[in-house]
Parts: sequence; structure tokens; C-alpha cells
Amino acid sequence: MQENGMKIRRKLMKKLTPERYEHTLGVAYTAVALAMRYECDLDQAEIAGLLHDCAKQYDDSTIYEMCQKYNISMSEAELKNKALLHTKLGAFIAMKKYQVADKEIISAILCHTTGKPDMSMLEKIVYVADYIEPRRYKAPNLPQIRHMAFVDIDRALLMILADTLSYLKKTGNWIDEQTVKTYDYYKALLEGED
Repeated sequence: MQENGMKIRRKLMKKLTPERYEHTLGVAYTAVALAMRYECDLDQAEIAGLLHDCAKQYDDSTIYEMCQKYNISMSEAELKNKALLHTKLGAFIAMKKYQVADKEIISAILCHTTGKPDMSMLEKIVYVADYIEPRRYKAPNLPQIRHMAFVDIDRALLMILADTLSYLKKTGNWIDEQTVKTYDYYKALLEGED
């Protein structure tokens, strides 16, 4: 049986750094607020928010080794940027350690970093909550994105993707193809509405 939010919080407090734990709580609370706004299941939003970074307690090389050990598939993109692997290991840990069988929660954990085209409402909520939670303060356009998240989540999602791609280009960091596909999908979707 899947563990409830309180049990998960207690376990995570022991495993994550204080900073990561505070971020995790911020994402969970923000996800629940967005779930209320968009009439999504509150328990799913809380659990997905709590567990989205449950593998971040490990460094990238350990995450890679654990993915190998547990036969978790890794794409070329993930091998180039091992930081992306925390989503797959996190989904695995959510299933094995926290008994999460809910496929929607697992999928939200899997795509919370790069997004994906045609996300479910829960996936959008966790993706957006990870970006706008109260302890985030460095991202450009954050006040506007926080506001938009409660007005039109698809537009908030597109704003986040645009800012993320801009940042990655500016800093010369590697850009995952999935992030580009997600951006292109939501840009086309929203341009079709205008």
C-alpha cells in the first residue's frame, strides 16, 4: 500500500539535505495549491511533489551506478547529462521504497525536469510547482510565471520552458531534446489558440 504524505515527509527528512527537503516541501505545497485550482487529485499532487526529487540525495555518478544496478534504461541524452537520471531513479525509488503504484504519480516524477508533449494535468502541476515553489528566487520572470500558473497553466509551462532554454543557451549548457520537443509542442498549441 502506498505511503501517505506524512510518512513520506518523515522518511525524506532523514534522507535529503535540509535545503533539498525544504525545496521538496515547497514543491509539494505548491503542487497541492495548483491541484486545488485545476481540480486535480490533491493526494496525487502531494505525493508526486514530495517524491519528485527523492533520488537527489545521491550524486550523479551514484545515480548512474544505481540505474545500471537496477537495469533502468538510459537514453543517450541521459548518458550525456547524468543529472537527468534522477527522474528515472526517483520513479524507481517511489515504486520500490514508497510503494507508489499510481502510474500518474510515477509519470509526473519521470517528466518533472524536461517535460514532455501533451502532459497530463498532474504532470504539468509537478513541473510548474518545481519551478515556482516559494524558495526559488533566481529564475527570470518568476513573479509573472507564478501569477500565470494560477491563471493558465499551459502558458506558465511555456514561459518556464522558454526561460529554461534561454538560460541553457546563455550558459552553454547541454540542452535535452525532450525539453525542446516540449517547448515546440506547447508553443504550437498556444499559438493555435490565439
